[in-house]
Amino acid sequence: MPSRDFKRTDRVSAELRREIGLLVHAAVRDHALPSVSVSDVETTKDLDWATVWVTALMPEQSTVAVKALKELAPEFRRSLSRSMRLRRVPELRFKYDESVDQGERIERLLRDNPVPPIDDSEKD
Repeated sequence: MPSRDFKRTDRVSAELRREIGLLVHAAVRDHALPSVSVSDVETTKDLDWATVWVTALMPEQSTVAVKALKELAPEFRRSLSRSMRLRRVPELRFKYDESVDQGERIERLLRDNPVPPIDDSEKD
């Protein structure tokens, strides 16, 4: 029997990421929320909880956006129960993904403080 490359939780997480991404995009438009997008979804093994990681176009408005998404989570879950073929849709937890902001900060620091090239002739 061939081994499975993906676990069920991985497949469910990928499907949730697609579906929640569409729901979040519509919520941003309909509720005039700060622009956010879904970067990842992590589902627990028992499929009881799904942590939805979001990034914001303007990081200073991330707390407002995450708070609004947390309030909309029950509505998203209801919508997911209609669109997905799952026995039980996981509870949604929205969290802000700071990795993009940290990457941009590191890139800015490297750009502002370039590392001088190493001169091989000075080694001898």
